[in-house]
Amino acid sequence: MFTSDKRIIPFYTSKGDVEVFMLYPYLYNRLGEWVGWATPNQEVYSVLGFYVGYFSNDHRILCKRFLDKKKPNLIPPPPPQHVMPPATIPLAPLMSELLYSTVDVLLEEPEKLHPLDAGEFRKDLD
Repeated sequence: MFTSDKRIIPFYTSKGDVEVFMLYPYLYNRLGEWVGWATPNQEVYSVLGFYVGYFSNDHRILCKRFLDKKKPNLIPPPPPQHVMPPATIPLAPLMSELLYSTVDVLLEEPEKLHPLDAGEFRKDLD
């Protein structure tokens, strides 16, 4: 679905709002801050290496409400440089309905994708 070309790909909430951009493999919020990264098999991880979800075909980040097994944490890649989000973005594609067992991460759990200097799982300053 996604290749290593250098184009910015928007990801939407189920309401059609853009919340995240991908410049493979890095994910950025609307301010251009690094909030996560993607694996080649379309899994999404936070900047701290925690599993967040997966990409859907309609450009959303989804996850199962209840995971059968906890996904292992991965070591994140080195932090990328800050990027400027595009000034214009395409409208959201038509999206399929989600089952109750599936969660739209950007709509229901946006705190899972936070910058390095925020989030409840960041290291303490001590």
